[in-house]
Amino acid sequence: MKPTLVLVGRPNVGKSTLFNRLTRSRDAIVADQPGLTRDRHYGHGRLGRKPYLVVDTGGFEPLVKDGILHEMARQTEQAIAEADAVIFVVDGRTGMTPHDKEIANKLRRLERPVFVAVNKAEGLNRGMAIAEFHELGLGEPHAISAAHGDGVRALVDLALEEFPEPEADEEKSEAIRVAICGRPNVGKSTLINTLLGEERVIAFDAPGTTRDAIEIDFEREGRQYVLVDTAGMRKRGKVFEQIEKFSVVKTLKAIEDANVVILMVDAQADVSDQDAHIADFVVQSGRALVVAVNKWDGLDPYVREQTRTTLQRKLKFLDFAKFHFISARDNVGLPALFRSVDAAYAAAMAKLSTPRLTRVLADAVAKQAPARHGIFRPKPRYAHQGGSNPPIIVVHGNALDHIADSYRRYLEHTFREAFRLQGTPLRIQFVTSKNPYAEKDGK
Repeated sequence: MKPTLVLVGRPNVGKSTLFNRLTRSRDAIVADQPGLTRDRHYGHGRLGRKPYLVVDTGGFEPLVKDGILHEMARQTEQAIAEADAVIFVVDGRTGMTPHDKEIANKLRRLERPVFVAVNKAEGLNRGMAIAEFHELGLGEPHAISAAHGDGVRALVDLALEEFPEPEADEEKSEAIRVAICGRPNVGKSTLINTLLGEERVIAFDAPGTTRDAIEIDFEREGRQYVLVDTAGMRKRGKVFEQIEKFSVVKTLKAIEDANVVILMVDAQADVSDQDAHIADFVVQSGRALVVAVNKWDGLDPYVREQTRTTLQRKLKFLDFAKFHFISARDNVGLPALFRSVDAAYAAAMAKLSTPRLTRVLADAVAKQAPARHGIFRPKPRYAHQGGSNPPIIVVHGNALDHIADSYRRYLEHTFREAFRLQGTPLRIQFVTSKNPYAEKDGK
């Protein structure tokens, strides 16, 4: 399981800049204005063969007792509770402040490693930049520049030192891991209880009943599964409760560790942007996916048609996934749901032969060639499989770095149809052949 690094510190010390550096993204908004980050941001990173999850928090104001700053502090404390290691970011140009000391007092009581990152140290004498931060009592400070990357790799390497690299050849269980996720009160626990035929997990008509990811062994028609009942993922602006009723980090980890994800949507409630956010995380994680539209019973034909239209509009990027309209409480539609789970797993783990991939590619190019880029036209030549779960197809050829996204989608659709890869995301990687005459251009 990936270790979780949580970034904490007072406002405007550069946490979001460091988050973007660690995740190699621009997911966190960065500006020279304190308090810009109010909710937690989650992202993926990798150092060598060590993957990790990184959490960007809002400015930590532990002494404020009300208002938005108090709510931000609650979120930060929840993120710290879920951390495997904490990176405490301070400002090397401003120097140590009483606010930094208050945060350090809280962090010293943690039973997890804390690393002090003295940010904005570019151009400064490193020894002088970190000298006063020894007073925080959190070990040796580390001078970094989140904006320029100076010292960041060494800091993360130290933070991940105690976590082993994932075993490439570790024995895999034959059981299919199925994570059931969705918003609170959508019926995840009810689905598991119906499948098991007993009350194994608490199902209650109130959001937030499930507080952690719960794993349950399950056998159906001679096949072994591990069902993972995850906590509901609420809209980020609604995770301020004093006693957090779910763990977002553990839900995200459960999705990443799954073979197949069942995304549950409430047919009797509006399909929200949060449903789309959860679905997008599943896709970005490369997990096979089946959508279960729950509480379908009791809806009149007009409402059902409206719900179908809304699903097609808000979840149109899930065109590879199978949708099932079910009633978890009354065991309606569940056999077909699990047939799609099996099919999605088979698609995610499919072995694709190189000769057939190349033939499908050649037919696709003959039917519709890539658009020209200037005087050159990209020329895909052959393809092979580069990985599974999700399937990765590597396409080789000339000038492929100029292929448009629309043509990538065309190839994805073509390969998916040819190999019947329903239920799993599909990745296509383009590799451009090196021009042997490039270095002889002037001769």
